[in-house]
Amino acid sequence: MAKIKKGDLVQVITGKKQDKGGDRGKQGKVLDILVGQNRVIVEGVNYVTKHTRVGQTQRGTKTGGIETMEAPIHISNVALVDPSTKKPTRVGHRVEEQTKDGVKRTVRVRYAKKSGKDL
Repeated sequence: MAKIKKGDLVQVITGKKQDKGGDRGKQGKVLDILVGQNRVIVEGVNYVTKHTRVGQTQRGTKTGGIETMEAPIHISNVALVDPSTKKPTRVGHRVEEQTKDGVKRTVRVRYAKKSGKDL
């Protein structure tokens, strides 16, 4: 089971400080996970400018030019944010038994190690 999933709120824990033009301390939602490269794309973090070829659509509007977009960041450089304290925390897993319609099931639950709350 992965520690960070799509849609989680994470915080950048390494890199340049924000006053020097970096992203350390910024929080954002995980947009995508690149499993093979161990990287995540975080909303509002690690912006890069990308040049795309200028073209035209069928209606005649121009496409392309210079775009800013989020680039991937290594998964070890982000930490999950605790929902109660809004600070970075580590993730733990525990197995719980749930009964639904008289059927017992074992479910793995992610929780924040600092506060113990479920994620």
